Amino acid sequence: MAEVIRADNIGVPHGFLDAAQSDAHELALAVGDASVVLVTQVHSAEAITVDAPFPDESRPEVDAMATATPGLALAIVTADCAPILLADEEAGVIGAAHAGWRGAQGGVVAAVVRQMVLLGAQPGRIAAAIGPTIAQASYEVGADMRTHFDAADHDLFRETGPDKWHFDVEGYVARQLAAAGVVSVRPLGLDTYADPARFHSYRRATHRGEPTTGRQISLIALPE
Repeated sequence: MAEVIRADNIGVPHGFLDAAQSDAHELALAVGDASVVLVTQVHSAEAITVDAPFPDESRPEVDAMATATPGLALAIVTADCAPILLADEEAGVIGAAHAGWRGAQGGVVAAVVRQMVLLGAQPGRIAAAIGPTIAQASYEVGADMRTHFDAADHDLFRETGPDKWHFDVEGYVARQLAAAGVVSVRPLGLDTYADPARFHSYRRATHRGEPTTGRQISLIALPE
């Protein structure tokens, strides 16, 4: 049976599922009878509002969603990138985002908050949680990647050798949520790379020469 991981600052139905996430029963445990909305994730900074699920063959290419429609569950799939779930319970608005370093740097975090605000949310009331993602200790990158970031964010890179750095993507996403005005932010500190018994990791699978198709799913729902 899959594990449903929840954040203590989000009161609406939600869950970050572990590697055993393909069972429909487990989705129901996370979000009840809500209709699941999926998009085609492309590591972009694009966010949209949704009011119904998309047919499989016509999912939009975006990386974040927001809705004020009761009965919907917004779903994000990840395997090292950061899944972000957001809710303004007073306004009845939820959001979900997939944030790899490119999407996060491009502005996907601010984009999903903007879409929520358009639906009536207020940033100061939004609660956000960052689910299982690759941790800084596991995420070695080259100096060339560091040059893509502003000097103000260089503290999120820890030097580990000549032209080698470890990047804190979870910390970067948390910083961007705060910059967007979100006060309640919960980084769950769950490392996908270092915990093969619980989580898929694209980077770990690549390093081991294993199939890289595994994903875990994160969902948040607005009850009817």
